[in-house]
Amino acid sequence: MRYVAPARGTIDPEVFLRPPLSEWQAHADWLCADAWPGIDALNAARPAAMRERFVVQTPALLDDGVHYEQRIADHGDIATRESNWHDLFNALIWLRYPDIKRALNLQQMIDIGRMGAKQRSRAQYAMTHFDEAGVIVLLRDRRLLDVWDAHDWHGLFWRERAAWQDGRIAIDLFGHALMEHALTPDKLLVGKALVFLADGTQDSAIGACVEGVRNGRLLRDPLELRPLPLSGIPGWHPENGHEAFHRNTVCYQPRREGRQYPAPTTL
Repeated sequence: MRYVAPARGTIDPEVFLRPPLSEWQAHADWLCADAWPGIDALNAARPAAMRERFVVQTPALLDDGVHYEQRIADHGDIATRESNWHDLFNALIWLRYPDIKRALNLQQMIDIGRMGAKQRSRAQYAMTHFDEAGVIVLLRDRRLLDVWDAHDWHGLFWRERAAWQDGRIAIDLFGHALMEHALTPDKLLVGKALVFLADGTQDSAIGACVEGVRNGRLLRDPLELRPLPLSGIPGWHPENGHEAFHRNTVCYQPRREGRQYPAPTTL
């Protein structure tokens, strides 16, 4: 069933104080105010090096028949629906992670050039999944990956609960659809993760993600992406402070027989 975001002004204010939306306090007015931010406000917030700009998506704009990705590649125009949560969150991700967005656009255009605009490759599906629900995970404790890959969710989110608070595992949420779903307080969020194993900083994982996507090494197949039930992370769901949540919640799915995950990118 297609998710329908709640109307502005009807949302429980608590969702903006809990991850992932609490990570966007710099744009609290855009999220919490009565009025939607306009295109000019979005463009005024762009990083200095960002050549792309947001343009209002209108029927006249779409009448040109140009593919969404082609419009970005050729003109730097990001078609954006006004008064729309999904597109507002997409704009926020562009503002924070423009290099990843640009790398995705580059690879999308390579495959569009190879296959045409009507068909999609396995890589395009992987990139779309990541664009909508992606999570960049920095892992400093290799043992946690074994627990994760076994889909031992009780182990990952309860027995190893401290790992999410002491820096042994940390995430950057990239998927803008996840941000939209977070507007509903009880929504169970599951991300699609790329994993980077390192003792370094979050920025090192983000940089490796940019380079890996840009050079076509990452996101060649949807099966590269590990499911990560974000609602298990401390603070991400109002019920996950209770052990029972980690035994019974429906977003914790068992691993399919034969399912294998790729090795993490080591930095």
